[in-house]
Amino acid sequence: MADTYTIDICGRKVELPLLAISPDVTIAFFNLHGNRELTDYCGLKLAEKIIPLEAEVLITAESKGLQLTHVIAGRLGHAYYAVARKSKKLYMQDGISAEVKSITTKEKQTFYLSAHDVSLIRNKRVAIVDDVVSTGGSLAALELLVARAGGRVAVKAAVLAEGEAAARADLTYLAALPLFH
Repeated sequence: MADTYTIDICGRKVELPLLAISPDVTIAFFNLHGNRELTDYCGLKLAEKIIPLEAEVLITAESKGLQLTHVIAGRLGHAYYAVARKSKKLYMQDGISAEVKSITTKEKQTFYLSAHDVSLIRNKRVAIVDDVVSTGGSLAALELLVARAGGRVAVKAAVLAEGEAAARADLTYLAALPLFH
């Protein structure tokens, strides 16, 4: 097997390293951290798909979705976006939480949303933003947080849909990414 996989994201070719996450599953690892140019490109392309759906607020999970969501929020003219944290910060004592299990984490995690972010979401049309959707665990936890906060999901959007996620009718994405066995 090759050491990399080349994906086409809306006309832009990106070389991804292949990483074994178990003895029988290898993923092409997509990482926006530190790549301003690719983050801007993907954020603007994803914003084009979100704009017609009239989302009033965005939500993402830390950390890989943060800079992507920042770009999209700027394009949509949103001053704020909600961030689901992976640990409960001091200022979050009166917030809400939801558990998640994703393909890239071994143990269950809990996402936390501050009371401030809950107020951003309440009675709003919400776009859930992620870099990659695979099993849908993180997406499900974000959906639960939106519901608990009193919001309505307008769109679930990701740069890449990995494996079976590409067949989801409820997911808006820029490119499909295979799993390697």
